[in-house]
Amino acid sequence: MPGSGRRGSGHRRRSVKPWNQRLAPYLFVLPNMLIFGLFVIYPAINNFNISLYDSGNGRDFTYVGGSNYQEMLSESEFWSAARHTVIFAVCFVTLTTVVSIGLALLLNQKIKGRAFFRTVFFLPVVISPVVVGLIWGWIFERKNGLLNSLLGGAGLGQPGWLVNSTLAMAVVIFVGLWLHVGFYILIVLAGLQGIDSTYYEAARMDGASGWQQLRLITLPLLRPTTMVVVILSLINGFQAFDYIWTLTGGGPVGGTTLMVQYIYEHAFQSPVQYGAAAAAAVVLFCAVFALTVINYLYNQRKESA
Repeated sequence: MPGSGRRGSGHRRRSVKPWNQRLAPYLFVLPNMLIFGLFVIYPAINNFNISLYDSGNGRDFTYVGGSNYQEMLSESEFWSAARHTVIFAVCFVTLTTVVSIGLALLLNQKIKGRAFFRTVFFLPVVISPVVVGLIWGWIFERKNGLLNSLLGGAGLGQPGWLVNSTLAMAVVIFVGLWLHVGFYILIVLAGLQGIDSTYYEAARMDGASGWQQLRLITLPLLRPTTMVVVILSLINGFQAFDYIWTLTGGGPVGGTTLMVQYIYEHAFQSPVQYGAAAAAAVVLFCAVFALTVINYLYNQRKESA
């Protein structure tokens, strides 16, 4: 028995990996974590610190406590940007989720030219958002734009797409969808191809229709993928700025000014208010983080139910 005990303890000692093998995975991750911490974590923490100060030049800071937050919450400009951001994000997330799932279902079928259409839908993703805004700005231009030239030639009038607040918001939502939906289609396609085909074979043997297979098999098994699409598009919607800036400049009369543009204008346009911009960035981060957590917990509860 003593001998067997020694053999057992020796076996356990031999099963322990050397310290250099245990350390190797962390060494591979370390460079990425250092870069992430230096350029993401530290700036985020420092941004909260800056939100407690007031500065007009970025060099001299005066501690003001929560004054930046109080002034921001009392500004009608802030609430207007927040309202427009919520409208944009809700419409963008809803349309992105529905359209990406619908198109992914079509592109997952064995249709002629499937690879071509996948490429076409993904192509806008690799185009610079600034260029996208300029292109669509020319298309939606009121007098000489491509769309109004076609509509005018057909006797349908020439709507002021970018001079009417409601139409301008619809335009930026459409352009955002056009720009990003290809990325989310790929995510949904990956989720669809991960579903075991035996589920559909069993359903067809039981006489289930195509709609029943979609409702009872595809959509439930696609729920984790849908959650990823919702969370990523939610973050993307709240961070929208570049193509909107080149498309409408936040106009007309602030009708498409979102939170990121509000932050940009306070930080880089005269009069410069770094503290106010930092405070708005903190509020935006908290809102996106809270919505992401709520969505995650909601989906986890539905999966466990």
